[in-house]
Amino acid sequence: MKWFACELHTHTLHSDGSQTLGELAAGAATLGFDAIALTDHNTMSGLSGKAEIEQKYGLRIIPGMEWTTFYGHMVTIGLSAFADWRQADRDGIDEGIENVHRLGGIAGLAHPFRIGSPACTGCFWEYEIGNWSAVDYIEVWSGTFPSIQTNNRRAFDLWTHKLNEGYRIAATSGRDWHAQGETDDPISVTYLGIEDDAVAGNGDSTALSLHEETLIQALREGRASVTIGPLLTLTLEAGGALYAIGSTVPTVVERREAAEEPIRVNLTLDFSVRTGLWSLQKQVCRLKLCSNLGEELNLEIPSSSDEQMMQFEAQLSESTPDIPRRWFRAELWGTVRGVHVLIAFTNAIYFEEGGYPQ
Repeated sequence: MKWFACELHTHTLHSDGSQTLGELAAGAATLGFDAIALTDHNTMSGLSGKAEIEQKYGLRIIPGMEWTTFYGHMVTIGLSAFADWRQADRDGIDEGIENVHRLGGIAGLAHPFRIGSPACTGCFWEYEIGNWSAVDYIEVWSGTFPSIQTNNRRAFDLWTHKLNEGYRIAATSGRDWHAQGETDDPISVTYLGIEDDAVAGNGDSTALSLHEETLIQALREGRASVTIGPLLTLTLEAGGALYAIGSTVPTVVERREAAEEPIRVNLTLDFSVRTGLWSLQKQVCRLKLCSNLGEELNLEIPSSSDEQMMQFEAQLSESTPDIPRRWFRAELWGTVRGVHVLIAFTNAIYFEEGGYPQ
């Protein structure tokens, strides 16, 4: 699987940003991004000239729009046409999400716990979601150096809570990028995983070789990993098959493996991504494997290595019938700017027995 660096929340002067699409693309290319989603507030007019700008800067621009209302901001990505946001009442956001899906897009909660009105009109999520199964993702990290912000920790906890309830919702980061001003804050990246055959088919491994729908489908399926440093990925090996982030382990496989031998988990830290655009102080970090059962693994690892790739293998213990394992993910913890923070996390691998809540 190949991983593409994406920024999924941006704005231009077509809403409240102070940059053109060309300036945004140039800045994103300089920061090592393969793709960006343009998510201006309540308009898609900023996409004018998209094809030419993609070719000039060598990155894919995904069409999107941030629904900006009094009851919350919802990022929509991959729409084939304008989805009218004006009809969504506080208890009617489910219908709005359905409309986004009908137009081929996906929908996610933007910065759901950011301070709201009057400081930021509608930034705090107040919509009443009746069908959480329809929510595609939650923007759990917003802004620069996102992992130190209390509102982002609350969003991350919301995501974890929904996973524990059995919902299969992806998690992303979004800078909410409005201007080209320089910052020395750590910048988060959402990496989307693309199957090798979807990349190799054109004989080209660049983002421009991909149709934007390929990236959207990766997010729709939860094939994502988020970081302010190295790329963290994991796979699970069971029953002779390999399961990647976003996939589901069939119940029959989990039971058979638990009876015969432990399920093997492979974790990889790639320090070669976006070379020179981030750094970690020399330290011993913690690599954790977490699930609805709690923290299942905690390894000490050096963050500085001559190797560009570090690989680890672990085993999952058998879950009990009364508390089945629904999901698990990997997390990397360490010190950044003198603060102990979450540096990177993967999206979940699921277990069939968890299912969707009734």
